Amino acid sequence: MENNSTVKTMPAVALRGTTILPGMIVHFDISRKVSSASIDRAMLLDEKIFLITQRDPHVENPEIDDLWNVGTISRIKQVVRLPKNMIRVLVEGETRAEILSFEKVEDYSEAVINIPAEEPQEMYPESLREAMMRNIRQLLRGYMEENNNISRDLASQIMEANDISKMMEQVAINLPLSYERYDAIGVLLTNETDIYRIRRELQDKVRERVDKNQREYILREQMKVIREELGEDTTLSDIDRFKEGVDKLKASKEVKERILEEIRRFQNLPGQSPESAVTRGYIETLLAMPWDKASRDRKDLKRAKDILERDHYGLEKVKERILEFLAVRQLTGKGEGPILCLVGPPGTGKTSIGRSIAEALGKKYIRMSLGGVRDEAEIRGHRRTYVGALPGRIASGMKKAGVKNPLIMLDEIDKVSSDYKGDTASALLEVLDSEQNS
Repeated sequence: MENNSTVKTMPAVALRGTTILPGMIVHFDISRKVSSASIDRAMLLDEKIFLITQRDPHVENPEIDDLWNVGTISRIKQVVRLPKNMIRVLVEGETRAEILSFEKVEDYSEAVINIPAEEPQEMYPESLREAMMRNIRQLLRGYMEENNNISRDLASQIMEANDISKMMEQVAINLPLSYERYDAIGVLLTNETDIYRIRRELQDKVRERVDKNQREYILREQMKVIREELGEDTTLSDIDRFKEGVDKLKASKEVKERILEEIRRFQNLPGQSPESAVTRGYIETLLAMPWDKASRDRKDLKRAKDILERDHYGLEKVKERILEFLAVRQLTGKGEGPILCLVGPPGTGKTSIGRSIAEALGKKYIRMSLGGVRDEAEIRGHRRTYVGALPGRIASGMKKAGVKNPLIMLDEIDKVSSDYKGDTASALLEVLDSEQNS
């Protein structure tokens, strides 16, 4: 403690989320009983109160460790009683002081404070004080150029100050500052200027991009009109191509109506919207699916047996079971039947047996490995709300095969796994259930 400082005891209020600096005139609301009692006590004495800010505004009953080290002695100018025991206080900050102790006396808070003596300006050379003021003025001009929200009257008031202490006070009051020193204010002004400069550059880039998009939109509309005049409108040709594809499609009436409904929807969408691209992909996928296109199966069991014997040595029980399956299928004349599950160690011929069955029956063969598949969208297909949505692997395989009755080999189904994107095995079971998907 310095010898020329003053120790004083006075009523105190701990502020939450507010800092009062010397020279500030501000009002704030008080709801805590102990704070209200401190205001009443100060009004009975000399109308002065010590205001200090809490480190954590959520602490309800702060002690000295919960408070910052320096606060401000303020004069109470007005007290207004509000409903629900609230008090609105108007104060003017006067002098800084360091807190030494903070405790409750009777029903109000009292602080012991140390008021440091002001340093005489004569201890700093006139040239140094002038250099500091000029530097602050220069930084403030740069800040004003980047931040248009600062009041010009306020800026003029700061610029015209001829006392470095008063200039620091004014800058500190009107900027987000936690403590007031010349170097801190200089750094803060520089940082704030950089922030506003970056913000302005970003706004310029956004404006430039918006202008560019607007220009592209106008040019596209002009191109669209020109193409319509020349009879070359690409949007209309796409719709005509889709409708032509529906006419050629081998599918039920219900399927065709659904596709035509999607085409009408696509026709009413803006050409450059993401939804237009998704709908276009959906229509193209629907038109490429083999709705009623099927290949004719071969029914020669002897040929099937020869192919199995040619391609696989041993595996007598497996080959016999497959021939039984083909014979029953031929006798019943029904396409539906049990799904064959081939189990065995790697390299025993599970995948190649599937290929042999496809060759024996004259079917299109599709093999898809499900090892490591985690996302159920891989099986079911993505939602159409996603840009770049794709059909599932089963639907993509049938689309690639070009017939609705290919032989599909689902390899490594024991290696599918699940994560936060859904249960892949359950989605696969749903696809393989003949009651749900025929």
